[in-house]
Amino acid sequence: MELRIFIEPQQGATYDDQLTVARLAEGLGFGAFFRSDHYLAMGVDGHPGPTDSWVTLAGIARETDTIRLGTMVTSATFRYPGPLAISVAQVDQMSGGRVELGLGAGWYDAEHAAYAIPFPPAPERFDDLEDTLAILTGLWTTPDGETFSYAGTRHSVTDSPGLPKPAQRPRPPIILGGKGAKRTPSLAARYADEFNLPFVDLAVSGRQIGRVRAACEEIGRDPDGLTYSNALTVCCGADEAEIRRRADFIGRTPEDLRENALAGTPQEVVDNIGRYAALGATRTYLQVLDLHDLDQVHLIASEVMPHV
Repeated sequence: MELRIFIEPQQGATYDDQLTVARLAEGLGFGAFFRSDHYLAMGVDGHPGPTDSWVTLAGIARETDTIRLGTMVTSATFRYPGPLAISVAQVDQMSGGRVELGLGAGWYDAEHAAYAIPFPPAPERFDDLEDTLAILTGLWTTPDGETFSYAGTRHSVTDSPGLPKPAQRPRPPIILGGKGAKRTPSLAARYADEFNLPFVDLAVSGRQIGRVRAACEEIGRDPDGLTYSNALTVCCGADEAEIRRRADFIGRTPEDLRENALAGTPQEVVDNIGRYAALGATRTYLQVLDLHDLDQVHLIASEVMPHV
C-alpha cells in the first residue's frame, strides 16, 4: 500500500505552509503530495485566503526532487480544457515528470459564486468533464507536427498543435473518482489511470470499484490496469490523549473519526488501511487537516508506513 499526503489549503494555508509539508513528505518517503483545488474555505474563515493549485504545484515542483505532485481534484469548471492542458504540461516539465491530474465535475456551488465561475447544472458539468478529458488526452498524445481537432458537447478544438507536451509520455496519469453510478464508472474506464474513492466507507468502496471494473470489461479494458485508491481523513496518535487532541483541533470526535476515517493508534490505522486493501485498493491518500502538526506526519511515517 502506497501512502500519499493530501492537504486542504483553502482552509487556511500559505504557500510556505504547503511547501513545508511537501518537503517533509518527500523526506519521509511518502509516495506523493496532493492538494485540493478549491477557492473557498468550508466552515472556517480561510485566512490568509486560497492559493491556486497549479501555481502552487509549479512552485513546489521546483523546490522538491522526487515526490509526485497532484490535485485531489481539479474541477473541470475552473479552467478551459486548453489552458488546463498547457498548465499541467508545463508543471509536469518543471517537475521532471512528477505530475498527476485528479479531475472532477465540480460540486461546491458557493465557491463558484464567490469567484465569478459559472456553475451549470450537473449534467452540463459532466459534459464539461467528458469534453475536458477528451481534449486533454488528445492534446497531450497528438504526435509532434500533427494537429488535433475535437467536436464536443460543451468544448471543441480546431487544428491545435497540441503544445506544449508534458514530460511524461504519453501523458501524466489521470485520476477520476466519486460515487456516481453511471457516467463516473464509464469515464473512469475510458480515461482514468486511477480510480479514487473519497471519504467513503468499505461498503461504498466495494460497490463502486465493482462498477468501475464492470465498465472496463464492457469496453474491453483490463480492470486490473487501473489503480484503485481511497482518500480518508487521518487522525493518528500515540495514545488516546493525543488522538483526542488532534480530533478536537479539526472539530471532530475520536468516535466519529474511528467510524468514518483513519483514526486511532498507529495499529488501528494500519488495520483499517488493510480493510480497504482487501477490496483492491493499493494507494491511500491521507487527508492531513492540521498543516502545523508535523509530528503526526512523522508518526505515520515511522509507525504506519512500514506496516502497510
